[in-house]
Amino acid sequence: MALKVVFMGTPAFAVPTLEKLIQHHNVLAVVTTPDKPAGRGLKIQYSAVKQAALQHHLPILQPEKLKDPNFLNQLQSYNADVFVVVAFKMLPEEVWNMPPLGTFNLHGSLLPKYRGAAPINFAIINGEVETGLTTFKIQKEIDTGNIALQEKIKIDERDTAGIVHDKMMLVGADLMIKTLDLLEKKQLVLVPQNDKEASYAPKITKEFCAINWHQSTQAIYNFIRGLSPYPAAYTHFEINNKKTYCKILWAEKEITNHQLSPGTLQTNNKHFLKVATADGFIDIKQIQAEGKKAMSIVDFLSGNKITHSECIQS
Repeated sequence: MALKVVFMGTPAFAVPTLEKLIQHHNVLAVVTTPDKPAGRGLKIQYSAVKQAALQHHLPILQPEKLKDPNFLNQLQSYNADVFVVVAFKMLPEEVWNMPPLGTFNLHGSLLPKYRGAAPINFAIINGEVETGLTTFKIQKEIDTGNIALQEKIKIDERDTAGIVHDKMMLVGADLMIKTLDLLEKKQLVLVPQNDKEASYAPKITKEFCAINWHQSTQAIYNFIRGLSPYPAAYTHFEINNKKTYCKILWAEKEITNHQLSPGTLQTNNKHFLKVATADGFIDIKQIQAEGKKAMSIVDFLSGNKITHSECIQS
């Protein structure tokens, strides 16, 4: 007999799990963030999860505040067996403690490693060659609940956060279905996390994304990959005699000895743009100037001239 489920999520990452739940269990309702204006035209946009829920004609709840009594009463009225959470807000205890079988979350790391908002990003930034997914039962402290299931995912040398994110979406959906199937059969074994092994992946700020060219080539290469495509590592160049904020979306690394100061540029203003690091160069391949579209470095240099020989300090 299928479990009665209320699903909570917002971005595209959560949609495959919702789709799988609809196939395997009884999804009573979906909770997602309120609609908000976005883009240049400030048109109202629905979350990816809301769009999926509409396609399946599911009831949708979009509370401004998760402790709102009206929302809590409505949530309670569904009499769900379990709540499933994927990429949503931090829940108050009034919510996660409501269903009799608890609330289960899908997290993009092998907990207790990389607790927090940006586990995929920090795993790549830190040079990990492996990460994974964890389903766990939510408790009071964020990402500390008892572990249900885990699955490892390889991080390849050229993987960006976007690539790993996409790898995780489908694997995570299957992992959550396995979790609920075991829960339904009363065969799920929960294992406490070892807090001594915990590491953290806090929310990423704009300030954090600035590239420090004094670091090693490998560290900068990982930093660029770990923040691509969003929010993206950035630096400043003087372009057409104007200081310009530029996101670096993709680059190659060259580890080699040189006598240049970190941040020094090498370019012919046509085909390539390299930046000196502590022990080599970052060869920029895809770039996005502020207010412009992302483009290859060749296309970028065809319309922009580098007019200063070093990166400009923020």
